[in-house]
Amino acid sequence: MRHGCSGGCGTRSAFGAGVLKFTLAIVFALGLATGANAQRPQLPPNSGAPTATPATPPSGQAGTSSLFATPDLPTIGSIGVVGNQRIESATIASYLVLQPGDIADPQLIDLGTKTLFNTGLFSDVTLSMRPGGMLLIEVKENPIVNQVILDGNKRVKDDKINEEVQLTPRSVFTKAKAQADMQRIIEVYRRTGRFAATVTPKVKLLEQNRVDVVFEIDEGPKTGVAKVNFVGNEVFTDSELRGVLLTKESRWWRFFSSNSNYDPDRLEYERELLRQHYGRNGYADFQVINSVAELTPDLKYFFITFTVDAGPKYTIGDVKVKTTLAKLDERVLTNFVPIKSGQTFDGEKIEKAEEAITFATGATGYAFVDVNPRIQRNEESRTIDLTFEVNEGPRVYVERININGNTRTLDKVIRREVRIAEGDPFNRVLVDRSRARIRSLGYFGEVQIEEKPGSAPDRTELDVQVQERSTGSFSIGVGVSSTENFIVDFSIQESNLLGRGQFLRFRVQASARTRAVDIRFTQPYFLDRNLAAGFSIFNNRTDFRGTGAARNLTGFLRDRIGVGLNAGFQISEYGRGSLQYLLTRDDVEINSDGQVALLAGQDPAALVVPGADFDFITFTNGQTGIQTDQFCEILRNAITPNCEAEGTFVTSLLGYSVSFDKRDDPIDPTRGFRATFSQAIAGLGGDVNYWRTQFQGAYYHPLFWGFVGALKLNGGYIDGYAGDDVRLTDRFIQGAGTFRGFDVAGIGPRFLTGGGTIDGDVDGGGAIIGQALGGKASVIGSAEVLLPLPLPPSYGIRAALFADAGTVGLLDDSTLSLNSNQSFFVDSQTGFLCEQPLADTCIAPVQDPLSIRLTAGVSISWDSPFGPVRFDIAEVFRRETFDQVEAFRFSAGTNF
Repeated sequence: MRHGCSGGCGTRSAFGAGVLKFTLAIVFALGLATGANAQRPQLPPNSGAPTATPATPPSGQAGTSSLFATPDLPTIGSIGVVGNQRIESATIASYLVLQPGDIADPQLIDLGTKTLFNTGLFSDVTLSMRPGGMLLIEVKENPIVNQVILDGNKRVKDDKINEEVQLTPRSVFTKAKAQADMQRIIEVYRRTGRFAATVTPKVKLLEQNRVDVVFEIDEGPKTGVAKVNFVGNEVFTDSELRGVLLTKESRWWRFFSSNSNYDPDRLEYERELLRQHYGRNGYADFQVINSVAELTPDLKYFFITFTVDAGPKYTIGDVKVKTTLAKLDERVLTNFVPIKSGQTFDGEKIEKAEEAITFATGATGYAFVDVNPRIQRNEESRTIDLTFEVNEGPRVYVERININGNTRTLDKVIRREVRIAEGDPFNRVLVDRSRARIRSLGYFGEVQIEEKPGSAPDRTELDVQVQERSTGSFSIGVGVSSTENFIVDFSIQESNLLGRGQFLRFRVQASARTRAVDIRFTQPYFLDRNLAAGFSIFNNRTDFRGTGAARNLTGFLRDRIGVGLNAGFQISEYGRGSLQYLLTRDDVEINSDGQVALLAGQDPAALVVPGADFDFITFTNGQTGIQTDQFCEILRNAITPNCEAEGTFVTSLLGYSVSFDKRDDPIDPTRGFRATFSQAIAGLGGDVNYWRTQFQGAYYHPLFWGFVGALKLNGGYIDGYAGDDVRLTDRFIQGAGTFRGFDVAGIGPRFLTGGGTIDGDVDGGGAIIGQALGGKASVIGSAEVLLPLPLPPSYGIRAALFADAGTVGLLDDSTLSLNSNQSFFVDSQTGFLCEQPLADTCIAPVQDPLSIRLTAGVSISWDSPFGPVRFDIAEVFRRETFDQVEAFRFSAGTNF
């Protein structure tokens, strides 16, 4: 009984234990499988996964997995890798989901193959089970790029292409990357207008599984624009619309322009240009229905066709301004709107009206305004009523001001020109003013101020983006000029010294008439205050002595050496004041070479110092006289008004100036004004006593179609005191660059002398010769129209039509007293000195009519790569007979 009980109990116990073990094995196996999968995450390509352990599986794991083993699904005993050269075996194995001890599921093996392919490291991958339970990974690694070679690119630089391609040295090469780079290079050429360009990628195999990638490029010809056609344009001619577009038809004379090449990115911009053109001429409903560009089969040209619908033409009806701003009257704001009832509708003027109203409200203290133009079309009357609703906008404050792009200039140099501070209410007027002030520094090629959202809806950030340009130079240059003949210039200059905004220059210049050496230094923010301070040391030699036909110059040589001190300070947002002190020493020589007719029976000894060197001369009319080149030194009587300026003089000059500048742009202004008023007094020590007042001003205003009008005025007056007359070297001498159409010192008072034939030698050809005397008063005004040229601004070519009018004159009584000596009167008909008695055609030697002169012409300037070039072509409409004209003036030289 007992044995049987024992046996029965034992059998039942063994069966129960077996069930229990089987159940635990299942749970354990499921737990291991889940844990293994949970602890083995999917690894991204090139993730740098840690080295896997490909050896024997953990204890008990194989036995557990064997519960599911079938003849079709073997168990992985180990993992092997072959074919790898650079990549570690453990790294390759780590990309698999399967590990030793797992069942070799074909789906997981396929997933592992795809995962290894997706890394981009291999050109071929094979996973297979081998005898003994080994999962073998066979790989073929992609080669490494040794270098990328561009062959055949002449029109596009390597740097431009390398910015676009993916393949770089030491990167992994794949055929997909090479094909993608080929398409990118083709796209680069298409953007430059070369749609016929082809690119062929080639691979050169190297040792150690490396390759050179060569892109063979055939750039092909530029793809031009054969014709621009318009469909539906019943208002304007095709030629008028082509003039509006930036894209031009290919012609042989447009070899400098890239606008005759097709650019797909430009096509949308052309649609906008057409819309603006029609909108400016009253067609508010205009639309471009379609724009198509068709490439010719030979890939050389495009035909571009715009289909347009102009719609009806509108005129302006009622113009109103409605506002909820308490301090502003609607009628006052209406005056700022540049649109009047009855005018042709102009879409651009609506935008300008918004800007004008925003500026007006901002100037009166409203920093946050919202201007909404309401347009109401009247179909029957073909009119448009405009209502500008001006309301107070949401308040926005400047949270932060970021300065970007200044690799050299200190932040504080830029920030001190920004007229708005962090925490201030946002003000568009001040932002625009800040941009203008930063541009006026001259340190940056481009300046942009952009807004971006701040940390809250009522916060904004300002990004000041600047583009540094070279501010220092070491240069040697030469040039030519119709007034100076030749120019040689050597200079070392830095206008942004150490990035602090300081100006330093050492310069030596020489020309046919001038020589100059100077050293200048200016600290714009002295002691970190808005106070400029600087000094200058200089030596200038000016030679206006003339001989022969050039005797019409002022006839002096001045050698000036001096030192100057200056200080500048801000007096308002747009105004600035300055103080100057100048101490100079002038050494002046007078060219008194000339001739004097002798009166009947007159003895030369009565005129000259005994023993003086002079020659007897005989004029062709039989009149006798004397000639010498030392009038000021040896003649007893004053026979030239310039002799008082000869000698050495010290001048101590103290002055001030006040200037205002409200131009919208200091470099290329289109609206606004600038004005400078200055006064100076000489006599605080030294040998010279005079006071001087000067004014300079200019006003700019946009006209139409891109034309800009400009009115300029330069004037001054100088007078002596304490018994001193104004010396020749201190008077206003105008002409050439200051009054176009006239020669250097070409206008103003003159001391006339005979120019007849002397002893058979032609001297002046019988014409009147006279030396310029300058004047105590000078006023010159100019009216200009700046022309919008169809050239990119980067060419630096500008043109303007001008009309100059002005006068120079007023002399001291001591100079005019020379007219009392009839020996020096000149016959205006013959050019000879007059005989006694005086004929009706005889005129006094000192001429000071203070009459208005008038010229007009065209001025063209070019900032060429070789330096500035300028042409002035002028016609003189009003002048005095003794004025010296210059119809064409040319100057060129280096620009440093």
